[in-house]
Amino acid sequence: MNITKKRLLIYLGLSFGMAWLIFFIFIFTGHTWTGSSPEMLSLVSLGMLAPAIAHVITRKITNEGFRLIGEESMMLGIDLKGKKWIIFLLAMFLPVVYSTLGDGILWLVFPEAFGETEYSLFVVIIYPLIAVVQGVVLSFAAFGEEFGWRGYMMPKLIELMGMPQAIIVGGIIWGLWHAPLTCVGHNFGMDYPGFPYLGIILMCIMCTALGTVLMYVTIKTNSIWPAAFMHAVNNSMPSVLLLFMRQDVEIPLWIHTLSHIPLLIIALLCFFLMMNNMKLTQEHTR
Repeated sequence: MNITKKRLLIYLGLSFGMAWLIFFIFIFTGHTWTGSSPEMLSLVSLGMLAPAIAHVITRKITNEGFRLIGEESMMLGIDLKGKKWIIFLLAMFLPVVYSTLGDGILWLVFPEAFGETEYSLFVVIIYPLIAVVQGVVLSFAAFGEEFGWRGYMMPKLIELMGMPQAIIVGGIIWGLWHAPLTCVGHNFGMDYPGFPYLGIILMCIMCTALGTVLMYVTIKTNSIWPAAFMHAVNNSMPSVLLLFMRQDVEIPLWIHTLSHIPLLIIALLCFFLMMNNMKLTQEHTR
């Protein structure tokens, strides 16, 4: 078996095995995502570290080494030269843009889900910045995923099948990895037609879109740190319009999915930029 394929399969087995064990403990203790205790939330955050642990174990048992930077490395370096710092800032603030635009679409399509906010004008104005800072500071769990997915899985997939296929396959793998949590309402709740299968499919689509953008910032900086920051800020739900959303109104799933249109557009742009850069690189090396 090709050594790259072997390493990838070992990594996926470890990443899914460890995370799903933790996730199923969460499920079998009778909890759903809504109303979970802090202990259960901590347990799920622990599961997010499984990809990072799988990355380290796979490198160890396959004698791949632990280079921090360069070819076939763990991509843990931080290089701000050549305007790469712009990518770091972009990664931190881009979730604010697409999440706010997405909630703006919800407001237009389903205005009854929004009302007046209880928060002060100061909080409303500064909330996106708070979400960014909170996401970056509390990016430990997100680092666990990015150190695994973008730092190990995606380079292996790209080597085995090329960029376009790797983006799609990697997104599906990442979405399926979330399946146990989707089944207990983490992503879309539990009250929608086609539960939980439709939710799992939508999660694969979302992970493909978000994974495309995360891969773009990773490639541009040759580091997983921008992706880790972006992932963490994304999870902190930085949309300022969230402060105006009513908690007593249930948004139908098909309407909720419309909020991801801005992310899908950005993902397509990043995909074409990566493909164009790859084409230019190949022409330059001929």
